[in-house]
Amino acid sequence: MKNKIKINAKSILIGKKKKEKDYEGNDRPVYVSLFEKNDPHLNCQVPIKRHDFDKGIHKVILDGLKVDYLLAGHDIIVNNLKECSIEQDGKGHLIIKGKQ
Repeated sequence: MKNKIKINAKSILIGKKKKEKDYEGNDRPVYVSLFEKNDPHLNCQVPIKRHDFDKGIHKVILDGLKVDYLLAGHDIIVNNLKECSIEQDGKGHLIIKGKQ
């Protein structure tokens, strides 16, 4: 099963949500928040949209993107997006591709 989403945003923030306490699997819930400006973590921006992937993801693959890893929250920020897409490939991979 493939599910591809085209993103229209200047930056995205990728983060891990808490899993359910009774869940023993290797996948984790992931979210991707979309923003109109770069570095949304510095000025408390509210996302223009958020995509939640609650089940079936054990790896996020970032293809062709320069990223920053935010140590405080364990999140990944991608700035200066010109185009971006998110694809869930059915094998447990969330593939994020784009151009900056």
